[in-house]
Amino acid sequence: MSNDLHVVTGAYGYSGRYIARRLLNAGQKVATLTNSPERSNPFGDAVPASPLAFDVPKRLAESLRGARVLYNTYWVRFNAADFTHKTAVENTLRLFEAAQAAGVERLIHTSIANPSEDSELEYYSGKARLERALRDSGLSYAILRPTVLFGREDILVNNIAWMIRHMPVFGVFGDGQYKLQPIFVDDFAELAVRAGESVENSVTDAIGPETFTYKGLVEQIAAIIGQRRKVVSVAPSVGYAVGRVVGWFVQDVTITREEIAGLMQGLLCTQSPPAGTTKLTEWAREHANELGVRYASEMARRRDRRASYA
Repeated sequence: MSNDLHVVTGAYGYSGRYIARRLLNAGQKVATLTNSPERSNPFGDAVPASPLAFDVPKRLAESLRGARVLYNTYWVRFNAADFTHKTAVENTLRLFEAAQAAGVERLIHTSIANPSEDSELEYYSGKARLERALRDSGLSYAILRPTVLFGREDILVNNIAWMIRHMPVFGVFGDGQYKLQPIFVDDFAELAVRAGESVENSVTDAIGPETFTYKGLVEQIAAIIGQRRKVVSVAPSVGYAVGRVVGWFVQDVTITREEIAGLMQGLLCTQSPPAGTTKLTEWAREHANELGVRYASEMARRRDRRASYA
C-alpha cells in the first residue's frame, strides 16, 4: 500500500464509484471531486468530497493538492438548459489546468471511442479536443475510450430492457445492423486503476469481449429477460419521435439525435482487441430478474443530488 492520494471525479456516481472502490480495495487513499457532495454513497467518510469548483480555479487546484493521480470521469451525456457539451469541454480544460497547478503527476481521462475534432457530433468532437489538450499539457496521461458501459447503475442497457418489458414492439433505427461493444463498468474501472499505476502515456479502446449489432443486442436482452417482442426497423426520425413521447411520460431524455447518429455511424465499435473480459450476455443472465424492472432516469439523477445511483 502506498501513501499516495488518488482523486476520482464523481466517485458517488457511476463509473467513478467503481474506480474508487477498486482503489480503496487496493489500500489507497481516495478523495473525490463532485457536483453532488451530499449524494448517498457506499463509502461513508472513507472518500471525502470537494466540489468541482470549475468557476474558482484556485479552489479547484487546492482540492487536488497532494494527489498523485487524478481519474477524470466528468462529462455530460447531452445538451440541456443548464449543461452543454461546450461547457463540459471548458470545465474539463479548467480541470486539466488545475491538475497542472496542483502538481498532479498523472491523469487518467475518460474519453469515447472514435473521437474526432472533425465530427459534426459535439460529443465526439469535444472529446477529441480534450484528448489533444491532455496530450499537449505535459501531464503523464492515459486516455480510455469506452463505447458503452453496462452494470447495475447503467442507463442504456437497463432502459432497453425496460422498454422491452413495457412496449409491445421494439423499434430499431434503420436496419439495426450497426455494431457496439459494451464493456462492464468494473472492467473499465480495473483498466483505469491499472493505468494509474503506470507511467507510460497511452490510449486504450475500452471495449468488451462481445460485439453486437444493435438489433442483435435488443433481441438478446429480450430473450434473456424472457420477453417475446417483435423487433422492427423504423426511420431514425420516427424512433426519435417515439423516444420523445416516452421521455415525456418518464420525464427524461431517452435518446438524442446525436446518440442515434453515433450508433448508426458505427462509432460504438472499433477494430481493437477486447480490453474487458466480462460478457454482457452472462452478466445480463445473472441479473435478468432486475434488469429493466425500473426505469433509470438521467434527469432524475441530476435533479436529485442526494439519492444514490444504486
